[in-house]
Amino acid sequence: MRHPEYQYLELMDDILKKGDARMDRTGVGTRSTLGAMMRFDLSDGTVPILTTKRVYWKTAVREMLWFLTGGTNIQPLLRDNVRIWTDWPLAKYRKETGNDISQEDFEARIVGDDDFAARWGDLGPVYGKQWRRWLGADGREHDQIGDLITTLRENPSSRRMLFHGWNVAELGGMALPPCHMVYQYHVTSDGRLNSLMFQRSCDVLLGLAFNLVGQSVLHLMLAQQAGLKPGEMVWMGGDTHVYSNHFEQVREQLTREPRPLPKMTLARKAASIDDYRIDDFVVEGYNPHPPIKAPVAV
Repeated sequence: MRHPEYQYLELMDDILKKGDARMDRTGVGTRSTLGAMMRFDLSDGTVPILTTKRVYWKTAVREMLWFLTGGTNIQPLLRDNVRIWTDWPLAKYRKETGNDISQEDFEARIVGDDDFAARWGDLGPVYGKQWRRWLGADGREHDQIGDLITTLRENPSSRRMLFHGWNVAELGGMALPPCHMVYQYHVTSDGRLNSLMFQRSCDVLLGLAFNLVGQSVLHLMLAQQAGLKPGEMVWMGGDTHVYSNHFEQVREQLTREPRPLPKMTLARKAASIDDYRIDDFVVEGYNPHPPIKAPVAV
């Protein structure tokens, strides 16, 4: 059987060879293509934590758990040593205050000063707000995740089992509009949960590795909460791109041979989707190539 990670490597290679060279919002520039798909079978516990470079999968799990809290402030992330969201509020702080503070000092103030965190650490109505507290026109909040779990349990043949974050009315207040914006679910007649995620914008080198882990762990949690078995996970990309300052890193990764994908299990049955903790996620057999560092485009 062909190694599933070749889907990812071939996507990167195809973008480098055939992608449209274009300038983008960040000013860095990309090679970009529209439309991509990958499929992964989670039924035996295998999860797509990439092996051709080390992926710090606990960071991705912590991010997903933070989304599920409905939170939008980076303070709890930083207290868990997750720094992947700092760039956006830091850039805003520097621009609005003229203070060229270091990232380290900015993060320390967010962690230690609640008032400073409330003013400068909030990202606006990003993922968690939309997933758990979508505000309707009538002023009522909608818990899309809670509603999804109820439907998975009570009406698993529904074609309306999805949630999304593209709330047009609140896009302007977001530090970054949602990239992984739509998740849809499908339950087979033998009780397997399949998932599909559409990502409107995808940084293939840096972001996608984390997005695949996030989708996987959410899939496992939802399956457990609904009393289902994990099935197939489908990832779909819209504007799928490689930044111009990532080309050399991509070429390095393409020289590496995939190793066996690891397996992930849940150590316990959590009482609810809100009750999972980082120690509940057990990964075995992860033996990746060394990490590949690259700058984040803000």
